[in-house]
Amino acid sequence: MHATRLIPRASAFVGSAAVASMLFALPCTAPLAAQTAPPTLVVQITVDQLRPDYLDRWASQFTGGLARLLKQGAFFTNASHDHATTETAPGHATLWSGRHPSHNGVVLNELGVADPQSPLLFGRGGGASPYRFRGTSLFDWIRSRDQFARALSVARKDRGAILPLGRAKQQVYWYALDGRFTTSRYYADTIPTWVQRFNARDVVTPLLGASWTTLLPASQYPERDSMPIENQGKDFVFPHRLPTDLRAAGYEFTEYPWMDEITVDMALAGVTAMDLGKGPTTDVLAVSLSTTDAIGHRYGPDSRELHDQVLRVDRVLGRLIDSLYVLRDSTRIVFALSSDHGVSPFPEVAFPGADPNRGRVNPQPIIDAARSALAARGVEGDALLLQAGIVSLDRRRLAAKGVPADSVVRALRTELLALPGMLRVDRVATLPGAAAKGDVLARRWLHAIPSDFQAELTVTFKPGYYWYTTRYATHGSPHDLDARIPILFMGPAVKPGRYAAPTYSVDIAPTLAALLGIPPTEPVDGRVLTEALRRR
Repeated sequence: MHATRLIPRASAFVGSAAVASMLFALPCTAPLAAQTAPPTLVVQITVDQLRPDYLDRWASQFTGGLARLLKQGAFFTNASHDHATTETAPGHATLWSGRHPSHNGVVLNELGVADPQSPLLFGRGGGASPYRFRGTSLFDWIRSRDQFARALSVARKDRGAILPLGRAKQQVYWYALDGRFTTSRYYADTIPTWVQRFNARDVVTPLLGASWTTLLPASQYPERDSMPIENQGKDFVFPHRLPTDLRAAGYEFTEYPWMDEITVDMALAGVTAMDLGKGPTTDVLAVSLSTTDAIGHRYGPDSRELHDQVLRVDRVLGRLIDSLYVLRDSTRIVFALSSDHGVSPFPEVAFPGADPNRGRVNPQPIIDAARSALAARGVEGDALLLQAGIVSLDRRRLAAKGVPADSVVRALRTELLALPGMLRVDRVATLPGAAAKGDVLARRWLHAIPSDFQAELTVTFKPGYYWYTTRYATHGSPHDLDARIPILFMGPAVKPGRYAAPTYSVDIAPTLAALLGIPPTEPVDGRVLTEALRRR
């Protein structure tokens, strides 16, 4: 959608100076919470694009995993990502590392996991690895205490499978867009027998031509099922039918609820094959369910399709939890669930009128004109980039051609501010001062950008506005609809209840670490949510 990279500064990355709790500062040799035995399995669940308001809106219809988590777990109702680039890659990297993108290095999807030096073992898609991820994650902290700890991560998306474990070389698999799960050569040169057996099931062929219909009677869904804005005006009414062509169906499968079911099947097969969570070590199972994101993009957060999908997430999570309780001792399992980001409604829903471009902002002509002007002075076009609201500039290259960078930045800021739908354009250098004064948007941008990136400006549209070229429901802004997420914990050491204090995604990993009785191996940006943990 925009240019494909940010430009690293010459200076080296500087790690976080924020030590958010005593967890890192003091030795931690025993679990913080009272329990008969330490957990042998930590289950990290990420539901892509799950907004927290969905949990209250449809709670009465939940009968599975979400119902159990809401009843038996700790639900932090006022939680959010505290970074501005609310996309899949930074969300997954942040949830399980306890550090903002400014410190874990995963700034946006385009700077996520793509890596041509780590090709896939098979399947469609490019190579992938966590080579851009900086520092450690929860699993690293666990393994630093016990070298025999193991982890399995399964997802539809490569970034959803890779980033929850950071740089750890464990068993990590994602959907290959052809009915199979794959991995890259960063992790292995061959696929283990249990994955070969799972892939041999051929999960797509039995569903060729199958229809996705509503889980409940139509009367149980208040949403209209006749909104042409959904799915770009195509196939926006139930039922939705998977293609009959195998190749097309293998790709389209990601847009149907069955994808989450197969992801959970794969995770459970791995738990059994690897003896994960049997003890005496503490192992990690990371599961990222991506279909809510796919359906949310296609049909929007106010659609009947999205409503039905969340009900199905509840059911599939119920099967995951129930199965794990059969396979392992339920008193030695701890669950944590959250989301990588939220979503905003279609501009056509948010703004009245008939203009097909209403509620959209197009900064690209300004960037293109500036790049042309730089090219005329001998500066290559990629010295100026706009990515996900971040304007970066290679000052060294401009200086070599005698182009005053400050003048370019001032001119860009003036022109961008004049665009209809623009809320603010901030100089990156001013973000720390504004954040210190309580400016939430400035703080979120500050948390999104590592100090060694050549970021000059941040671009923030008014709430509800989209990029001009985006014709599907989306996210990515620093505003609350995109940043708000649910945070839930469940296990014997967790105090059930609803907790309304402001909470952030970076709090999850240090809280799990405290529950396990292990310290992070580096400073973290989050705090331990002690209010939800049982004390001795």
